[in-house]
Amino acid sequence: MEQIYNPYLPLNEYIPDGEPHVFGDRVYIYGSHDKTGGKAYCEQHYQVWSAPVDNLRDWRSEGVSYLRMQDPSNAQDTMQLWAPDVTQGPDGRYYLYYCFSFYPEIGVAVSDSPAGPFEFYGHVHYPENILGGKTVTEGMVFDPAVLTDDDGRVYLYYGFAPAAEKEMKLPDLNVEDISALAPSMRQKIEQLRQMVFGENSMVVELEQDMVTAKYEPKALIPGGHHTAGTGFEEHGFFEASSIRKIRGKYYFVYSSHKSHELCYAMSDKPDEGFVYGGTIVSNGNIGYNGRKTPSYPLGNNHGGIVQVKDDFYIFYHRQTQGTEFSRQGCAEKIIIDDEGRIAQVETTSCGLNGEPLRAAGIYPAAIACTLTDPTVVNHIDYNDPVMKTQVQVTEKQNQSFITNIKDKTVVGYRYFTFIDADLLAVELRGQFAGTITITHSENSTRTIGEYEVQVNSDEWDLQLIPIAPKNGRHGLYLHFEGTGTLDMKSFGFISA
Repeated sequence: MEQIYNPYLPLNEYIPDGEPHVFGDRVYIYGSHDKTGGKAYCEQHYQVWSAPVDNLRDWRSEGVSYLRMQDPSNAQDTMQLWAPDVTQGPDGRYYLYYCFSFYPEIGVAVSDSPAGPFEFYGHVHYPENILGGKTVTEGMVFDPAVLTDDDGRVYLYYGFAPAAEKEMKLPDLNVEDISALAPSMRQKIEQLRQMVFGENSMVVELEQDMVTAKYEPKALIPGGHHTAGTGFEEHGFFEASSIRKIRGKYYFVYSSHKSHELCYAMSDKPDEGFVYGGTIVSNGNIGYNGRKTPSYPLGNNHGGIVQVKDDFYIFYHRQTQGTEFSRQGCAEKIIIDDEGRIAQVETTSCGLNGEPLRAAGIYPAAIACTLTDPTVVNHIDYNDPVMKTQVQVTEKQNQSFITNIKDKTVVGYRYFTFIDADLLAVELRGQFAGTITITHSENSTRTIGEYEVQVNSDEWDLQLIPIAPKNGRHGLYLHFEGTGTLDMKSFGFISA
């Protein structure tokens, strides 16, 4: 039987900011589009992927859905398409909402198909009797989310509210410095200097034309500077708006100012009355069962909830290649209890598989959900964004591998079903002398395998490690101790 793991798309594909929606009999993912070895966020055109609701293991590319240059504001192709969202309008067509970098507009495109391609439709604006019909810019238009309610009314959500743990700072440049920059960079610096950042998340109802605001936007939930006494303390709104209606209640999912976590707020109304619910997922598991140190190098986060038949899932993303610019989509099953509450879930390697992976056959090392070493810190350090232990994809060779494994690195996978596995085969390269200890949990003292390793080669070398695992559902963790560094390409299970 086929299996799927996190990340759920091919390892050379980067669709972060994933917004999942069920249209007809398929789940569609709308996200931004990074590239391997990216130097900036969202450097590629939008591309849609989908899977049948009956089989979330079977994802296919629907192709490029929207080009950056289709919007007249970006005809010169100087800006990147950031996180989008899609809704089916009252007219039955599908509307794509997006923004460019920090450009002060929300664009709208339309298609007769949820897979696209989409055609430019307009920019969200006021009617002539409100502010002369100008483009909506109040409150920092950024990361749009959209909801077509059961009564056909349409609500647009957006916002960017830097605060506390992550502040936006402009470079301190003089006139000579700025004149020496490329024209596109000068334009961006000037836009940033003129920009007034948001303070809260924002909401506005749209007319049935899907592009005209009915009134001036209003604050929805508080940003990090305004959380005192609101219930949102320590988890104020930062970015990554996402909205769903579930069992008659409205769920607003967002990235808090911690950036690595997706939180949620609930209300009985779509545009007011939201109360803080909790954290759904952190891409480093901070907060899960009280955890304070990351299980994976931290980075920004964005995603949404989807109901597929009777089950609910949260989609989110993780960082690879040591930057924020090559992000991959992941997903986990969540439980919404009878009170509408969502408990935080841990990140896993099995994701949408519906059950633990089989401890049989070969897996890419890059599906690790735990990557730690003594250099991994419990916050996002934007002054030094290189993650010391990192997943890296080299497209030239079409190979995915974990790189820079060294003393006290832990590489972990959750979860597998073990049945009589006797050997763990691991593909390594590099220069390293030491031991690999295999356990079922990250901090376990019970060893299921230990191996003296000596690698001195730039070619991949297969190491066979005897193991004695417990049968049943368990994690798999490799603890490295020694001198030198390693890359790890794959691992597999062998039964005698």
